[in-house]
Parts: sequence; C-alpha cells; structure tokens
Amino acid sequence: MAGHSKFKNIMHRKGAQDKKRSGMFSKLSREITVAAKMGMPDPDMNPRLRAAVNAAKAQSMPKDNIQRAIDKASKGDAENYEEVRYEGYGPNGVAIIVEALTDNRNRTATNVRTAFSKNGGNLGASGSVAHGFERLGLIEYSAAVGDEDKVMEAAIEAGADDVQSDEDGHQIWTQQDGMHDVAKALEAALGPADAVKLAWKPTLNTEVSGEAVATLMKLVDALEDDDDVQTVWGNYDISDDELAKLG
Repeated sequence: MAGHSKFKNIMHRKGAQDKKRSGMFSKLSREITVAAKMGMPDPDMNPRLRAAVNAAKAQSMPKDNIQRAIDKASKGDAENYEEVRYEGYGPNGVAIIVEALTDNRNRTATNVRTAFSKNGGNLGASGSVAHGFERLGLIEYSAAVGDEDKVMEAAIEAGADDVQSDEDGHQIWTQQDGMHDVAKALEAALGPADAVKLAWKPTLNTEVSGEAVATLMKLVDALEDDDDVQTVWGNYDISDDELAKLG
C-alpha cells in the first residue's frame, strides 16, 4: 500500500468506514459549498463543483444533501472557508501533507499539530515536505468500470499521463491544467468518475514496517477524523502482510 492507500482512503479500517459516513458527508458538503461559492453554482459550468458533486454521488450522498450544499453558497450564508495546507513528518520520517478547508485557522492548526505530536510525528514548516511530491491531477474509477486494458485505452485517448490499476480500482494521473479536460473525455468513455481532484504524488516512497505501521495509521486516522481536514497524503509504502497484522 502506497501513501493514501493507492491514493485513496486507508482501507484497513473498512469496519470503521460506516461510522465515518456522516463525517465524510460533512467534508463532501464543505467542498461542494466552497466550489459553488468560488464559481458558478451550476456543475455543468463549474468543473470543480462538478467534480465535488460526482465525488459525493460516488459515496451515495443523498441528492437533497448535495443541493442543500450548493444552495448554501448561492444564498451567501455559507461560512468563509479557506484552503490551508500543513506539512509534517510521521513515524520513520514519513512525509505527510494535510489539506484542510477551515473557517478558523487557529483551531485547525492546533488540532493538526496535536494529532502529529500524539502519534509519533511532528508538524513542519510550510514547504518542508512538498518538494518530495508532484502536484498532479488524479481521476479515480472503481474496478466496476472495466479491466486495466479498457481503462488504459480510454486514458490514453483522453490524454492522461499515467494509469495505476489494482483490484480496488483505477487511478488516472494528469497534469494539473489538463485534469478537467481529461476527466470530461473519460466521462464520455467510462461514465462519471468517483473522484476528480488535485493530488500530491510522492516522487519516492518510504517503507514502513513493524510497530511504526500501527503508529502511522493512528496518525492518519487522527488527521482524517478532524472535521476541517479534507485529504491526507503521504509517501509511505506498507506491504499487505504488514497491514494484515493490524487486523
């Protein structure tokens, strides 16, 4: 498992995912509201909003919740969220990038710093780890859309840079500025994506094993459990055998 579990949520916690559904809906709603506020409230005219709505649909978020999040921005009564990035180190010197949408920087910074310090890590200065990652577009599909050959062919035709497929699904990588064009072309071939977002892809991975695995997972869990945190990226590489030991 590479950082962000093949660039998705950590799946060793499958049993805990249902408990986190309400928190996930809250994060998805926040992204929809911010996207709608920054551009047009029409998903067809606003690529970021379209991506946020599709991601919410992929997680079976009710249509009423989605519309409510859009309306919140349109009516001008939404909180003033700002995008904030934190960088730090976890066990074994793993590099971690945390992306948040917050209406209170002090609260979020305190929570993120606490999560790092209580779980074998430390919060670094801005730019301390980002140099070890590439900022790219990431388009995700479930395995249900087809096999690796089908997705690879569609991705090449759409102008994507790289495809990574496994039993959980497909991750299609693009340049930042071409992400929405590629996503639009892929949608015509494969249907709506599960997620379309800017991502941090590590240039080199750090292997983690032994007791450090459990500590690292606790750190990632603590960060992802925070309401303000949208995404956690890391350069860790954990074998399936090590993950199996977590139960």
